[in-house]
Amino acid sequence: MPEHKRPVPERPDHKITVEDLLRSPALQLRLLAGEAGLSRSVSWAHVSELDDPTPWLLGAEVILTTGLGLPRSAARQRAYLRRLDDAGVSALALSAGLHVPPLHPAFFEAAEERGIPVLEVPLAVPFIAISQEVAAALQEDANHRLGAQLQVFGALRWLAAEDLDTATLFKRLERLSGYDVHLCTPQGRPLLKGVPVPPSLDVLPAEPDAPPTIPGGFALPVSAPGGPAGFLVAFEREGARPAGLAVVQHIATVAALQVAMARNERETLRREGAETLAELLQDVLDPPAARRRLTRLGLDADLVLLVVRDAPDDALRRALDELPHLMLRRGDDHYVLGPPAAGPAVAAVPDARAGASHPFPAGASLRLPQREAVWAASHAAESGKPLVHYGEDTTGRWLPDDAATLRALVDHVLGEVVAYDAAHDSRLLATVRVWMEHNRHTDDAAAALHIHPNTLSYRLRRFAALTGRDLSSSGAFAEVWLALRAARQLGLFG
Repeated sequence: MPEHKRPVPERPDHKITVEDLLRSPALQLRLLAGEAGLSRSVSWAHVSELDDPTPWLLGAEVILTTGLGLPRSAARQRAYLRRLDDAGVSALALSAGLHVPPLHPAFFEAAEERGIPVLEVPLAVPFIAISQEVAAALQEDANHRLGAQLQVFGALRWLAAEDLDTATLFKRLERLSGYDVHLCTPQGRPLLKGVPVPPSLDVLPAEPDAPPTIPGGFALPVSAPGGPAGFLVAFEREGARPAGLAVVQHIATVAALQVAMARNERETLRREGAETLAELLQDVLDPPAARRRLTRLGLDADLVLLVVRDAPDDALRRALDELPHLMLRRGDDHYVLGPPAAGPAVAAVPDARAGASHPFPAGASLRLPQREAVWAASHAAESGKPLVHYGEDTTGRWLPDDAATLRALVDHVLGEVVAYDAAHDSRLLATVRVWMEHNRHTDDAAAALHIHPNTLSYRLRRFAALTGRDLSSSGAFAEVWLALRAARQLGLFG
């Protein structure tokens, strides 16, 4: 194995391989290259037309594509396949007869060298058939493991066969056990949908290994990887015959299984949501397809796009847990697509700085909302406000929404300085912006930039020489200020 190749993650719990898909008569797949990798396990099958889907992959996926994102040159095709393999992709499946460009020998050589299978999908076989085949195999395995664990519960075993929703399942467990059952997170929030939280959080144990007995019943931790997901509180029901601690422990185990299943489902939805948002931000989905996807995810009304900075992943997810949304991380920023109520929810996250676009209908292009949200997030970071809506700043209202017009203004006024900064690794533009934001107070701006006031004065003179604009003139100052605001609105220069 070449040193630069990252192995596909071994996942013993996955019972389906690339070879299983290839052998499926219903799928009619044909192997084009990469036979050595047929034993790779498959965790997911997903359609992606991005030229680089790897930032949003977890490993062991089969990537399905019509070829829209596949490069045309030999070198870029080889690099594309290497990126997928380095990200742990199990196989690449190409739709025959659609948008796949001519494949160069270097592409097939890379597949053989890396041992990454390249499959051809007949036009008559929809991608959804492959996804369903993988999902069915994985679900069958999950049900088998779930059934094996439920066997220890004796009389509770039959509950798994009925595919009950969570609320109905726990109502039956209440009738069987003689207890009123409550579930909550360690912070007292709902743990599973349809199951109430305890009437008082005073009964929650201070430590997970505390004695389970409480007045009128029991309180037990609900186990999860990394520590308890929450607590189960069971109170004896008046007129019933409580079945005792052992049955309550069984119910806590059922709750742990339900939490694990809910987390897996939520993680799947998060991954789908992140991939959908990435495609929306890249504007590769046509409006009808975008609307269908968003409606399926519960986003069918007016939406806003948020850019959130300085927010921990877990805190942001908790804040948005009750709202339908899509979330994608890009560098240090989180992009969130959701209803207008997502703005106040994000603003409640400690230390977060968020920018919100104007509301827009589901399925509309995100080009303008993305610029608006990036601009508003920059303004939030500068002002220290937790949430800024695009358009709150009066200066921005004088600027057009057209990106080409804004870019022309930036190039006309600031182009020489941008080129100078790039060529000399200098910070003239940032210096002028900070100086203006400090109301032209040289000493204050120099302190903020950690430079000597004389250095700042030199940079201002150099800026004036490059732009031909004397910043002591009100007209020149206003023109430069508007150009800087235009740059920020475009998401340039921070």
